[in-house]
Amino acid sequence: MAAAVKKRSCGASSLISLICVLSLFRGGESVSRKVSRKLSVELNPGSTSTPPGGDLLHVRAVGDNDTLHFLFCSQGAPTLLLVHTNTSSSTVQVNWPQFVARNHSGSLKVEPESSVLDSTAVVFSRLLEYDDVNDTADPTSDLFPPYELQDFSWSRLNLSGPTALLCGAAATFTNGSLCLQLSVFESEGRGQSWPRLLHTANSSQLEVWLDSVLPRATRSRFLLELQAVGGAYPLSRVEVHRSIDDEFTPSIFKVSQWVSSVNGSSDVLGFVQWKPVAYRQSEPALEDATPCRHSDPRPQSGEATAAASGLIRAFYAEPETFGLNVSFGLAGDPFYNSTKFLSWTVLVGSGSPPVDSFSPLVITMMAVGLGTPTILLLLGGVCICVRKRAAASTTTYEPIN
Repeated sequence: MAAAVKKRSCGASSLISLICVLSLFRGGESVSRKVSRKLSVELNPGSTSTPPGGDLLHVRAVGDNDTLHFLFCSQGAPTLLLVHTNTSSSTVQVNWPQFVARNHSGSLKVEPESSVLDSTAVVFSRLLEYDDVNDTADPTSDLFPPYELQDFSWSRLNLSGPTALLCGAAATFTNGSLCLQLSVFESEGRGQSWPRLLHTANSSQLEVWLDSVLPRATRSRFLLELQAVGGAYPLSRVEVHRSIDDEFTPSIFKVSQWVSSVNGSSDVLGFVQWKPVAYRQSEPALEDATPCRHSDPRPQSGEATAAASGLIRAFYAEPETFGLNVSFGLAGDPFYNSTKFLSWTVLVGSGSPPVDSFSPLVITMMAVGLGTPTILLLLGGVCICVRKRAAASTTTYEPIN
């Protein structure tokens, strides 16, 4: 009986039904916030000295009955590796002589190896620049020789809790740098600055920015090449989801998700998620937003990726690799030279990507927009009925002589 009453209350009108459905979205978001992990941070785990060639950061995120291992490495091209295990006691073991030599697979292991459920790695492999002479934002023409990120001179990791900053430069850069900032989270939340991505305890955030680099042309635009590495199920397809809500990322109504799944099924094992927008100032503002586009993921040489990244070589025996480019700016947008700054933010996580629910502002607007016509129709119907009944009650019969 109670179920029947609840069904009637949510089905009384289209307005009430809408509010009921939207409240379920809000309820789902509040439940997911209860998921949390305990974080521990270790730089160069098991090493007794500072290793040459770059650092290895290990963030261990322990849940009730599983563990996520986030490994961020600057040995070669910057790489983030995420390993999911089915136990809260799994650990990372590094054979440092083999790891530094970068010529031996298996020098980094997550033990027990039988506890590993899945893994995903993202390699930031190349920065590309092209001269957009005709302002067409076509990256296939007038490309300069690429910047190979494995050849950059990278700083030591600068740690602040579960946040790490890595900056590097090519020999041809003049006072400029390319920086990556990794953040790992204990629970669900949202970034403080645009694009304000929604994150969970199963995800990490990487902000990438190019600052004060002298471009090789006055009309230069840039692309960033990413390579995703996995075991049996690498990130192989990009899904683009649309939304009517742009409260947290003004003017952006899409989110792109590079996902891995079992034989193309809907069950997502890992993901890379971003909003298709970059910013031309270190303090993002709407007027400094510039759209970005991605190419289709394509299979890459796993051996070439392993050669570029020390972390890939150490963990994967036979890496399956897909790569794509993210290009910044459309025709008519200001060129990089206008501000000499460009930033882009991406999430890397395990399981399904976080999904934004409707905000209270959008719920209110939809309720007002759909509710007002409904109320007017109801009032109009009531007025018509009242007038008809009043007219019927005044009708009388004349006496017959």
